[in-house]
This record gives sequence, C-alpha cells and structure tokens, in this order.
Amino acid sequence: MEAVSNIGLSQDRRHSAPERAILMSRLSMSQKFAVNGLSQYGYDIAFIRNENSASYAVMVCGDSVATIDIQGEINTSPDITVRS
Repeated sequence: MEAVSNIGLSQDRRHSAPERAILMSRLSMSQKFAVNGLSQYGYDIAFIRNENSASYAVMVCGDSVATIDIQGEINTSPDITVRS
C-alpha cells in the first residue's frame, strides 16, 4: 500500500539537488580541482550540463554563476541562465 501512496510524490528533477559526491564523480580531474577552488569562494556545484559533446560543471554563489569546462577552465561570466 505504501508504494501506491508515493506515486504522486515524484518531483521535477530541476528541484531535487543531487548530492555533491554524485556530481563530483562525473567530473574530470581538472574540473574537480577547479570546483574545489571555487568552493573556497562560496560557490556550490549545482549541476552538470552536457552540450555538444562537452561537459560543463555549473556552480552558483548567490546570483553569480560560473562554469568549468572539461579542461578545468573557469568562466565567471558564462552565457547561461540558471532557473530557480
């Protein structure tokens, strides 16, 4: 009976934040170093975007957004809009 009552509880995946460890396991070593560096400035990893065979870690700090490409290059002025 419990399984039936949980059917209506599924959430839109935008609103469920995966654990940091899961996101970190999907990054290259260069991205992991960059993520740890930005974390010291208050940024949190929000999600990973795969676009045109490239993987970008997207980090947020308040209203600021930063992306990190597969080589670990940080872009603090990305052309990206993060939904709340």
